[in-house]
Amino acid sequence: MSELARLFLRLGVTAFGGPAAHISMMRDEVVARRRWLTDQHFLDLLGATNLIPGPNSTEMAIHIGYVRAGWRGLLVAGACFVLPAMLIVTGLAWAYTQFGTTPRAAALLYGVQPVVIAIIAQALWGLGRQAIKGPLTALVGLVVAALYFANVDPIALLIAGGLTVMIVVNGRRLRSAWTTGLIAPLSGLGLPLLVASPVSFDLATLFFTFLKIGSVLYGSGYVLLAFLRAEFVERLFWLTDRQLLDAVAVGQVTPGPVFTTATFIGYVLGGLPGAIVATVGIFLPSFVFVAISNPFIPRLRQSPWAGSLLDGVNVASLGLMAAVTVQLAQAAFVDILSVALGVVALILLFRFKINSTWLVLGGALAGLLSAAVRG
Repeated sequence: MSELARLFLRLGVTAFGGPAAHISMMRDEVVARRRWLTDQHFLDLLGATNLIPGPNSTEMAIHIGYVRAGWRGLLVAGACFVLPAMLIVTGLAWAYTQFGTTPRAAALLYGVQPVVIAIIAQALWGLGRQAIKGPLTALVGLVVAALYFANVDPIALLIAGGLTVMIVVNGRRLRSAWTTGLIAPLSGLGLPLLVASPVSFDLATLFFTFLKIGSVLYGSGYVLLAFLRAEFVERLFWLTDRQLLDAVAVGQVTPGPVFTTATFIGYVLGGLPGAIVATVGIFLPSFVFVAISNPFIPRLRQSPWAGSLLDGVNVASLGLMAAVTVQLAQAAFVDILSVALGVVALILLFRFKINSTWLVLGGALAGLLSAAVRG
């Protein structure tokens, strides 16, 4: 147990670069170095994380803990991986609330925000090459993006996207089940529209909002942006687009899971209690889902129904991610210099594979230098 705690505390402090980098570091530690798992077992766990909502790298830590030491290992590995990032982000959120409106902080964020948009765009491109598997998934992604702009609820879009691909891909099986009376005809999947009205802040609403997001969010941590914007910018009116981008920037420059963006938002809205409530709310479903799904991992991906549902949810997540990136770019690209920073970041990402952490720090430096030159 102590070895689990030490390993995942260290990974929580040093795991920069996003979920793919985190998972690579975990494989090196638990397969190559410690031989706790075989490569095949590790791949099976990785596949299972794609079939349940939540942050993939955090769920991998939880899975490994469960395999190594049962329920106690599940709790220890997951908590130790999340805790360092939570503490770091809480400290940065405190600094943001104290100094975020000063000219120097504003200049720093001015340089970081275009870089964050470039990082998201690169993730969008990489995910798209895997998620779009043919005309059907491409069409579902485009329709989801269009409906998001029409203010359709992101959760409804994820569910509808997954069910659409599952039904079309398995149409023959579905018709067979229908004709044999095994299922009843499907009723309409109503897609509720958001009705925007300001809501007073309270910790209970904060907790259940993040609990809902953590319970349904598939795909990259960047897809989190679509849910955060829909909930905190458009529905509750607790954040602005610029504050949301600042939260994402902090998530990029810190180690550990990108979902600790929730910690930042919680602190900005409700201080230390808000940070704790938001963090527990968004990560709690992952512990529950891993505990439930782990015994069934060998059979999950073999199901054509589960596999096609996952394909649909993934491409719907991609459509949401693309739509929200377009909206956030409007807040980030405010002049020629900010556009230039975004373009340079894209080139460095695609051509030279520069680590995103260094790009965020470079953007911050560029913003400070720009402010100094302007006087």
